[in-house]
Amino acid sequence: MKSTEFLSLAWFGIKEILLKSEKPILGTIILTDYCNLSCKHCSVNNINKRMYPYRDIREEMEKLYKLGIRILFFCGGETFLWKDKGKDVRDLVREAKHMGFYLVNVVTNGTEGIGIPEADVIFLSIDGTRNTHNLIRGDTYDRIMENLDRAVGCNVCLYMAVNNLNYREVEEVGALAKDHPNIRSISFNFHTPYQGTRHMALTLEQKKETVARIKGMIKAGFPVFNLYSALDVYLRNTWKRPCHQCMVSEDGIRYICGRCVDIPGLCSECGYLFAAEFSLLFRGNIRIIYEMLKTYLRYI
Repeated sequence: MKSTEFLSLAWFGIKEILLKSEKPILGTIILTDYCNLSCKHCSVNNINKRMYPYRDIREEMEKLYKLGIRILFFCGGETFLWKDKGKDVRDLVREAKHMGFYLVNVVTNGTEGIGIPEADVIFLSIDGTRNTHNLIRGDTYDRIMENLDRAVGCNVCLYMAVNNLNYREVEEVGALAKDHPNIRSISFNFHTPYQGTRHMALTLEQKKETVARIKGMIKAGFPVFNLYSALDVYLRNTWKRPCHQCMVSEDGIRYICGRCVDIPGLCSECGYLFAAEFSLLFRGNIRIIYEMLKTYLRYI
């Protein structure tokens, strides 16, 4: 990130804290709901099996930029499956950077490839050690590792959705992030119990155990992208939501914070740690501000 971009984001944060204007800075565009996997914890894949048109995505990128969003994510379904008018997700990343977005990130399951060196961060889903990951996501672990070995020059962050099948393996996945030469960091989220997936939700005691493990990893120097001080606040479940600084767009429909915001009761069970972190950040939590600056400057 350029120093001018960093200063611009810092100034945005200062204004949000002082003025409490709740303007968005982070946007996610869903490129498709089509996915080549049927993960046990997912309830948003292959509903319509649509590849959203390039023209619509390009227009939405321009609109989000005009709204003031400067951190952009591309998600699916599976993002690497998206193609339209001779364009693929790598083309979108290049265009977004040219448009002026400061950070452009891609979320992927890694089965169709990982290598987009133009992306600021590639969030790669790994949900446990080999056997557990394959139990959750199908027989994909070895293929992902092969693609990961080829992802030289990319900023890869492992992205683990912690549920009651894999919560005891956060340290093992953290060790993979620490030891693999093509992985720079790891980010954890807790399972959000969308319809049909409540059986995978963690109990409060399991969450406490997992938070203790993650905090121990941070203290031990593992490259954890999450913020230490936000973890206990997340457990207390007292952070303000929805986070108005975040926005998700799919097929012309925009959601404040995330797609779960309109599902009655689900917001209170949110597992997205970044939402808690951003909520605390823009309420002026000094410790969170310090940790976010330290973490983002290290891993982006």
